[in-house]
Parts: sequence; structure tokens; C-alpha cells
Amino acid sequence: MHCEPSDLFQKLEFDKVLELLAGECLGNLGKKEAGQIIPGTAFALIERKLSEVMEYKMSVDNNDWFPFSSYTDISSDLKMLEVEGYVLSEESIKNIDRVLKLVKNIFNFFKGDRKSVYPHLFDIIKDIAFDSGLIKSIDKVLDDEGNIRSDASPELLKIRRGIGSKQRELDKQFRVVIHKYKTKGWLADNVESFRNGRRVLSVPSEHKRKIRGIIHDESTTGRTAFIEPEEIIEINNDIFDLETEEKKEIYRLLKELSELLRPFAPLIGQYQYIIVQIDIIQAKVKLAGRMNAFKPKLRPNPCFHVKEGYHPLLLLKNKEIKKETVPFDLEFRGGNRILMLSGPNAGGKSITMKSVGLMQLMLQSGMLVPADPESEFGVFRKIFADIGDQQSIEDDLSTYSSRLKNMQTFLKFANPHSLILIDEFGSGTDPKIGGAIAESILRELNFKKIFGVITTHYSNLKIFAFKTKGIINGSMAFDKDTLSPTYALKVGRPGSSYAFEIAQKSGLNGKVLNYAKHKTGKNEKAVDELLVELQKDKQKLEEELKTLKGREHQLDKLIKNYEKLFKELEFQRKKFKLETKEEALQNTIRENRDFEKVIREIKETQNLSKAKTLSFQIKEKRKGLTEEVEALKEDLYYKPRPSKKDETPLKAGDFIRFLSGGATGMIEKIEKNKAIVQMGDLRMTVKLADLERAKAPLSVQKKESISTDILSYSAKFDSKIDIRGLRHEEAMKMVEDFVDKALVSGSLNLKIIHGKGTGVLRQAVRRKLREYNVDMALSHPNPEDGGDGVTLVEIK
Repeated sequence: MHCEPSDLFQKLEFDKVLELLAGECLGNLGKKEAGQIIPGTAFALIERKLSEVMEYKMSVDNNDWFPFSSYTDISSDLKMLEVEGYVLSEESIKNIDRVLKLVKNIFNFFKGDRKSVYPHLFDIIKDIAFDSGLIKSIDKVLDDEGNIRSDASPELLKIRRGIGSKQRELDKQFRVVIHKYKTKGWLADNVESFRNGRRVLSVPSEHKRKIRGIIHDESTTGRTAFIEPEEIIEINNDIFDLETEEKKEIYRLLKELSELLRPFAPLIGQYQYIIVQIDIIQAKVKLAGRMNAFKPKLRPNPCFHVKEGYHPLLLLKNKEIKKETVPFDLEFRGGNRILMLSGPNAGGKSITMKSVGLMQLMLQSGMLVPADPESEFGVFRKIFADIGDQQSIEDDLSTYSSRLKNMQTFLKFANPHSLILIDEFGSGTDPKIGGAIAESILRELNFKKIFGVITTHYSNLKIFAFKTKGIINGSMAFDKDTLSPTYALKVGRPGSSYAFEIAQKSGLNGKVLNYAKHKTGKNEKAVDELLVELQKDKQKLEEELKTLKGREHQLDKLIKNYEKLFKELEFQRKKFKLETKEEALQNTIRENRDFEKVIREIKETQNLSKAKTLSFQIKEKRKGLTEEVEALKEDLYYKPRPSKKDETPLKAGDFIRFLSGGATGMIEKIEKNKAIVQMGDLRMTVKLADLERAKAPLSVQKKESISTDILSYSAKFDSKIDIRGLRHEEAMKMVEDFVDKALVSGSLNLKIIHGKGTGVLRQAVRRKLREYNVDMALSHPNPEDGGDGVTLVEIK
């Protein structure tokens, strides 16, 4: 990410956020890595990092604890291990063993279905193999406390048994010696001590010549001598020799273990990298918990739609002193990209501006932000800021010169993927000239399609924002009655500085104020008030226009639905008429059989003229019905239909419906003007003119059959689901399917188990249920039955 100036992180206090993040890490490597985080610009990478944090957070919320604990940096040990012949110390191997066992627990965590529950966390380890043989080799040498095991080798076991035997012999002999000299009164009050690794007697100086042995030391006063009596010198020598052999054997074991681990040094380095990654992720989750932060919707291109956003550090500070923090909403609509923020001093303009930049840096660093999860954030490739006094004696720059230098940089490098934050735009020089230069710079920045939040007190900039597409005014609300800021952001209208009101409240002399008002004149205040009214009218008109467009769109949909329903109704009316005529034709055919019988009887009676007349009448009636049926078929099925503009010719693989009968199927193949249609197990060749496109094949059943199926479905339907442990998308899909089935089966009382956690899943369930245009009553059972962890749904 391209950031200007070089101290941007300090200007936006992102460095303080990284310090807080480092404080949540469990290892020094994690702390170091956290302090060096740089925001990214690759959408896929940012999305993946955010998903990792959300999955770890989900494991915490569901009490499915991730196996992670503190660890030691083994980088120097691994580096020395690469040196041929180098032997690791007991402490180094113990640290490596701790890392290996921590990684083993992480790999074991993903056994079973957790790979699918936490897919992004699993991706961290999926391409790396874990060798449990290393742990087994270390455990043969080190015990659970990290000390060399006595049974690490037969030789070491023999040596340590010998040491133990000699120690017991020494204890026995030492007690005898103490008793012997104590009865003679030759020992001090503290009868024994240790000097040079040897057990010695504490002997007053006047008796030191009476005891035979080796004097190892004397007290600082010279009144006490520390003597190793000759009775135990030989035993102490034996113990010293055995301890020397023990050290040699331990060194041999450590050397063998070092040789075993040496080829695996790169792999162990990868294990350590996994631990550092997990450490950063769990630190992000802990910090998010302190900030009550969430993952917003991320978009690949620059955009802003912040709902209930907070300045992260201000939120933490106020939380400690139990003070309320006012959130802000910021959404750019109608092609606007730049917010021109005005209002009184100490009203929260700078904090709001910094909040936007700080949250953007946090998000692009894979951190959750203190804003509603329905908020939308885009990805910026460049972030520029001009905040605070940047006077430089070394570079011979005044405050205003340094600000102009920043503007020059912004104009040179800014593009549509840039976020620009400017505090007190135009200040630092003559207001009239400074305002004009600021307006010109703003014009160029707007032309470059940048996004930004800019604070100012200059009226010409507010007027320019009002007149210019892409820029919108905003203000920090101010209570005129109490003359105090409310810290609430109001997008769409400029704000007044309330300089005279604040000056009056601060106790400034009335005479001074009156003179200032006289010098300012009425025009200045009138411009501000007029601008506010114009902005209000403009916003009202834009909202009304948006409402009208929405209604127009809705009306278009209703007209299309009406036309579709009318066509279907007309089709059904004609089809009903056709079926009636066909039925009449069938009845006529049946009646013909009876008439033919009568005619035969008439012929037999020799009345031929009567028979001919009757036969002619029957044929005419039958012919008339047949012609009506054919005409209706032609009108219903074969009459050319008006083609739709976006309608494409039928092709293989399309679902179709027969114009005659309404049966559905799928086209397998098209040959000239005919199609081979698959209907279940039946294949048939029909004319393309007899077909129309259908969304999906439908099988029509009788009423009794439908009723039976629904009753059977209702009997099988389970009115309770458990979505704990599922990802957000999976859980919402499951709730949607569950409610759909409930509505089909006619079930009225439903139970959704989602767990308590932070309440995010509970709120998501409620939002999903509100999408249904069905009267529902939502409630929670008693605490003993699940309380807030269960949502009860009553469909009315």
C-alpha cells in the first residue's frame, strides 16, 4: 500500500493499534510480527485473513477452543542447529519440544469435520506434513518437565543409580561425623553447609585444627571454617567422578538428538511460522472482543457504507472510564465520493475523519473493525493524509508550506483507488487566498475520482461541495440550547462553526463580541444559513426522486406481472373452451353409434329418404364440432406468438413445455424444425412450433395425491434445528430451507437453536426471518430451556 506522508501510521494512530495487538500475542515472535504489519491491497488476501479471524472467533464463541498457548522463540536454536556438529542444550531442545507439541495439538484439532467448519484456518496447515516421530525421539530423552530422563540410556541409568547409592552412603557417614564432633562441642550452630559443590562442616576457628580434613572456605569474619572431614572425602570424590560421567553421557545423548533434529530444521521453522500466524489471529480476536468489532462486507473496489462505526482507540478509552461513545453512519450515495465535513471546533470532525482512515488500515490488515457487520468497505491501494502541524525546521518549511507540499504529492499520485484525509483544509494562510487555493486543489482531486473525508471551516468550500457532483457536505451536530457538541455526524448538510456562540459561552467580553459581529456583517451568517437550507431542499428532492424511481420500477414489475397473468388467464380460458368442445365431440361420436343403429332400423323398414336426412344431419353436426375444435387448437397452440426481444431460439438442453397438454420435458437434440424431447423414460420427436420454453419440468398430480403428500411431508417435518458451529452462510441457508419446509408442511411452532455467544448469530436469524412476508411472533424460552440461545417462532 502506498501511504503518504511517511508517518501516516502515527498520524492516524495505527501504530497504537498495532501496539495493542502485540500486547495480545502470547509469544515474542508474534509480538514482533504484529508490530510490523503492513496493510495489504489484494482483495483475496484481505478476505482470507478476515475469514481466518472470524473462524477463530467462531471457535471461541462456540466454546470449541483452539489448542493454543504461549511459546518460546527458537529461531536462534534452529540457526545454530544448521551448523554441522553443533550440540543443542537441554533448554533449547525443551523449547523445540514445546513448539512441536503445540503444532501437534493444532494438527489434531483439525481431525474430523473441523476441516470443513474452519476451512480457512485449516488452509494454514494443509500443505505441511507433521512428523510425530520427532516428539517421540525427544520424549525418550526428556521427561514432561523438560529434564533428562534417567532411562534415556542404560549407561545413564547405571550412573545415576551409582550416584544415588553414594549419596545415601554420604548421608549416613555424615550423620556419624556430625554426631561425633557435636558431642565434643567442636561445631557451630549451623553444623553443615556446601562449598565448591561439597558437603562440609561449619567449625569455629578455635577448633579447626582439631578436625582432620580439607578446609574449603572461611566466613567473612574469619570466625568459621568450612571443613570437609576426611571420613567422607573418598565418598565425595566418587560422587564427583560419577557426576562427571553423567555429564559426558548427557552430552552424548544431546549430540545424538541434535544430529537427529538437524535435517528437520527447515520443517521445524515452518512449524514455528504456523504458530506465529495463529498467534496473530488469536490476538486479533482478543482485540476485536475488547472493541466489540465485526467483519463488514468487503468489496474489491473503493466504497464506503459505514453503519454505527466507532473510532477504535476512543471506544477503548471511553470504555475504561465508562463513558458513552457516539457512533457515526457514513454512506456515499448518488455518485458522491468526498465528504466535506464542517462544524464547530471540538465537535468531533477530526475524530470522525481519523476513524475512517484508521478502520480502513485495520481492515486491510486483516483486523475486525468496530462497526455494524452490515457495513460495506472497499479496498484502497493508496491512503494519503494531511493532519496536524507539519512544520519542519530541518527542511525549512512553514506549516502552510508543508501542507502545500503534501497537496502536491496527493495531486501527483492520487487516482480512483485513493483515500485522502485532510484536516482543516485551506488553513495556515490568508483565509481568502487559502480558501481559493483549497477549492482549486479540491476541484483537481475530485476530477481524479478519489474518495476522501475533508474537514474545513471555509464557506467557499461548502458552497463548492454543494454545487459539485461527487462531493457532499456533512456536519457534526451541535446543540444550540446548551452550546455543546453532540458528536453526531449528519451527512447531507453543512455545519456552522458557531464561533460567536462558543465565544459567548466561554465568557468573552460582550463589547468585543459585538464589535466582531459588526465587522463580520450579516452576509457571512446569511451565506451559512442559506447553504444549509439549499442543502436541505436538495436532499429532500433527491430522496423524493429516489422514491419516485423506486415506485416506477415497482410499477414496471407490476405491469409485467399483470401482462403475464393476463396471457396465462387467456390461455387457460381458451384451453377450457377447447376441452369443452372436445368433450362435446366425444359425446357426439358416442351418440352416432346409437343413431347408426336407428338408421339401420329405418333402412330395414325401407324408409330411405328419412334415413338419408337423419344421416346428413348427424354428419353436419359432427363436422361443425370438429371445425370448432380445430379452430380453437389453431388459435391456442399454433397461432404465431409475439417474440420477446431477449428470447433466444430453443436449443439442446433447454427445458420446454408442450403447447398442447402443458407437459414438460428437456430437448435432447434439434434436427431442422423438429426436436427430440426426453420426458422421464419417454423419448419423442415433435415440431418446434408445438413447444415453448419452460423454467423447469413440472409434474401435475391430482388433488387427492397432493393432499396425501403434504400430510406425509408434515408428519416427517422436524420443527427444531440446531445451527451452532456452522459458518454464517451455511447457517442462514439452513434457516431458509427450514422455514420454507415449515410453510409447506403447515407447521406453526418452530424452534431454532443458535447459541448465545456475542449475539451475532441470533441477530442474523432474526434478520433472515424478517425477509418472509408472513406474520411471525419471535420470542426466547426461559433461561433453563436455553434463554437467548434459542429463538422460538410462532407462525400466525
